[in-house]
Amino acid sequence: MGLFKRNKSTQNLDNTAVEDVLIKALMCNETISRESAMSLPAVSGTVELICNLFAMIPFKLYRQDIDKKGQRVVTEIENDVRVSLINDDTYDTMDGVQFKKALCEDYLLSKGGYAYINRSGNEVLSIHYVESKYINILKNYDPIFKKYVINVNGINYDDFEFVKLLRNTKDGAEGVGLVEQISTALQSAVARLKYDYELAKTGGSRKGFLKSKNRLSKEALKALKDAWDKYYEGNSSTVILNDGVEFQEASNTSKENEISQKEISFSKQIKDMFHIDNTYDATIKNAVMPIVTAFCSALNKDLLLESEKDNYYFEADTRELYKGSMKERFEAYKIAIETGFKTRNEIRYIENDNYIEGLDTVNLGLGDVLMDSNTGAIYIPNTGKTFSFKPTSQTEGGENDENNS
Repeated sequence: MGLFKRNKSTQNLDNTAVEDVLIKALMCNETISRESAMSLPAVSGTVELICNLFAMIPFKLYRQDIDKKGQRVVTEIENDVRVSLINDDTYDTMDGVQFKKALCEDYLLSKGGYAYINRSGNEVLSIHYVESKYINILKNYDPIFKKYVINVNGINYDDFEFVKLLRNTKDGAEGVGLVEQISTALQSAVARLKYDYELAKTGGSRKGFLKSKNRLSKEALKALKDAWDKYYEGNSSTVILNDGVEFQEASNTSKENEISQKEISFSKQIKDMFHIDNTYDATIKNAVMPIVTAFCSALNKDLLLESEKDNYYFEADTRELYKGSMKERFEAYKIAIETGFKTRNEIRYIENDNYIEGLDTVNLGLGDVLMDSNTGAIYIPNTGKTFSFKPTSQTEGGENDENNS
């Protein structure tokens, strides 16, 4: 009786039966690569979704000042070259969308996203994305006063020469990607993918045993093996067995029966790991916004001058994420106008429409009662009256002063 493998060994699976693929990937403690992880549809689809959403977001520069009245005044800095480098043209081979998408993918899957800041004095000339595989971190061994340099192709750079987008970092130099964090789960999933590939190559043919009543000669045995390999490689549609040789199908193992269910479970686990929710808003909040916050912090740390860090800051314009649904967007505008949060011209500016004279008014509902928190003055638009608020214990005769406007 002879036991035959149903096909020739494939790459990285030498001398391993198909049914052992799932076990070998785990028992050998193989390191899962980023490329292998991205070969999984659940991983590649999820990473693509998050990176595309992140790349859509423009990042803007603002300056915060205090006016003569002590009020906070925020001004958008529109003509700063750094804003254009991030969102439009990096003056490298990448545009702004490609640049942010590449950084985000490295953030999710590897040690982090790195971009070299090309400066001339205090002026930023260009920003250059560097693949994480070329980044080597050289650190000191002091757990308190941490220092490091970034080595690229044998050249050392100071940490402030790079924008660093890091996930789960403990030292500010490099992070931990999901490929490393959930390596075991990814190994198992890649093994299942290889298993499916083996089934596809053999046309779904079952594996089993060849049994012979009589001992076969070397020539007959070799001919049978060659015919068997050709059949499972798809180069032959039929195997003719000699007299006295019969095929006995091997029964399914519990592992094979559970593969489909495991794939469904793995897809759900990947969504959970990447914080992908059933609703769009929850996905933005849980999967995208933490990356946005990390990127703003990185820009503030490395792209601002020390003299600017007191009152300049980068902030994301997340309105771009909600331009997909016109109905929901315009309903939000309606609420903003009715509550006086935005003027009509401010809404038109967001929608890239022209300014219209007279649409700068703020809507005040006649039924509202307005109080100035600084002076205590109360104004009722419906009656046109202004009251000076005073506690009852301070009023004479228990009445407040009333001034008609």
